[in-house]
Amino acid sequence: MKTRYYLRLPDPAKARGSDVAFAFKSEGAEGLAAEFQQALRGNELFERWRQRQEDPDAVDASLGATDPEATVKGDQHDLAIDLVATTSLAGSVFKHRLRLLAGSGWELRDVTAG
Repeated sequence: MKTRYYLRLPDPAKARGSDVAFAFKSEGAEGLAAEFQQALRGNELFERWRQRQEDPDAVDASLGATDPEATVKGDQHDLAIDLVATTSLAGSVFKHRLRLLAGSGWELRDVTAG
């Protein structure tokens, strides 16, 4: 079952994970949406993160789940960026990827069935 997440990055410049190796690189709405979409569709971000853990083999493999059909759209509104992500990934996986990319610089505005 797909879920649609409505997110806001109130200050996109501060929406960066604590480790620059995993954090968003883009500045604008389209770039941020594309990076997040790729993080949901593939496992590259997860694998890079997993390999940096003290015991990579002990990491919960379910965090590496992917959704090849995930979509993320971004819109600029004044200084903030709104993202709408639609995915079948579990909320825990979704939040883990978002925290790697954006740290705590995001707000969950709403969640609906996708």
